[in-house]
Amino acid sequence: MPIKSFRGQVDDGDIITVPLSTKTGSKGYRIVKFQCMLAGFENAEMVIKVYTIPQTTTSHTVDFNDPTLLAAALISGSDSAEANPEDQTIIFDNMVFNQDIYITGDKNSTATLVNWHIELEEVKLDLNDNTLATLKDIRNINSQV
Repeated sequence: MPIKSFRGQVDDGDIITVPLSTKTGSKGYRIVKFQCMLAGFENAEMVIKVYTIPQTTTSHTVDFNDPTLLAAALISGSDSAEANPEDQTIIFDNMVFNQDIYITGDKNSTATLVNWHIELEEVKLDLNDNTLATLKDIRNINSQV
């Protein structure tokens, strides 16, 4: 199936919407690659997370018990890259979703921006898969209210 890629920059407190939803919900997506990179050499620490439902706040705490969390990245770097090279941990789920996704950033430093890149594999959903993915999103939205 085709791969769609999206990229951008995230700053502290940002909540970015990646538009994926369709009228019929017959297209699903699965993350196949998620990467982050500091904008330059600087002392920086940031957590970037990808969610299936809209977020109202950002946090640098990662909770893998959250069923709406699709991916998380922790990136840190130093302005003296030779002594302290960039370090990152990235984990993503292979869950199939058919709605918009939301990327958040929360930093614990004076870093300016972090670049992100995500690749999604397009998955054709039959009526049952479409209904299941949509109901899961509705249930997750209602459980967060």
